[in-house]
Amino acid sequence: MALLEKAPALAGPAAPPHRLSAEGLRLGYGDRVIVDELGLSIQPGRITVLVGANGCGKSTLLKGMARLLTPSHGAVLLDGKSVHATPSKEIAKVLGLLPQSPTAPEGITVADLVGRGRYPHQGWFRRWTAEDEAAVTDALTATGTLELADRPIDEMSGGQRQRVWIAMALAQQTDLLLLDEPTTFLDLAHQIDVLDLLTDLNRRRGTTIVIVMHDLNLACRYADELIAMCGGTLIAQGAPAQVITAETVREVFGIESVVINDPLSGTPTVVPVGRHHCGGRTDR
Repeated sequence: MALLEKAPALAGPAAPPHRLSAEGLRLGYGDRVIVDELGLSIQPGRITVLVGANGCGKSTLLKGMARLLTPSHGAVLLDGKSVHATPSKEIAKVLGLLPQSPTAPEGITVADLVGRGRYPHQGWFRRWTAEDEAAVTDALTATGTLELADRPIDEMSGGQRQRVWIAMALAQQTDLLLLDEPTTFLDLAHQIDVLDLLTDLNRRRGTTIVIVMHDLNLACRYADELIAMCGGTLIAQGAPAQVITAETVREVFGIESVVINDPLSGTPTVVPVGRHHCGGRTDR
């Protein structure tokens, strides 16, 4: 993909960047509380990655920030205003979401699916415009899926499909983009493809990106800011080198580890300590 080459950030717009935060946030399902009394601030113009063990509340927090879950206490704030008290279409012009395992209507083509990202910019009587067409073309080009535009999404491989979904989010042209485990079920090459693409989006357009990830080492490599969660609460937030220590890994994931420097990026790399690989095998 041509877009994978790193590029300096473009000059930002005159308007200040949008700011996303949470105050005293409590989220859950029915009577079950998943996230409790959580407060955080997402750094504008940066890539923030949420990490933690399964069930710690990462995806629930992302749903709350994306307005898919209503808090029982506290608030999610966009530029100081509650997202749950703001009309959906206004939010959708600023904040985009790629959920886990999104589904598309059967038989829909790639171009039609990506075109749905333009919905927030459509009025009741506004027709498809050259601006909409350019936004979709740019999104398809950026994700390397332009040649797939006329093909049904059902025919795509997992990696292609994920890039198409990201293209739809790009066509929305929001300043904030939330992604829930965008690399799940992808092989390593496609994981790197997707993360490089998101990094380019951040560096070139200044898009604020928040990602839920399971792979701790890739999270450290690509994040400007890490948020480590455990039991629905925030354990640590900061640069990967500040957050990822053997002590934090033990508290968040419940495992012993050795933390070393990634030889390519210099970011932390977590080497888990298992019962059978502590000193090499002796039964060979």
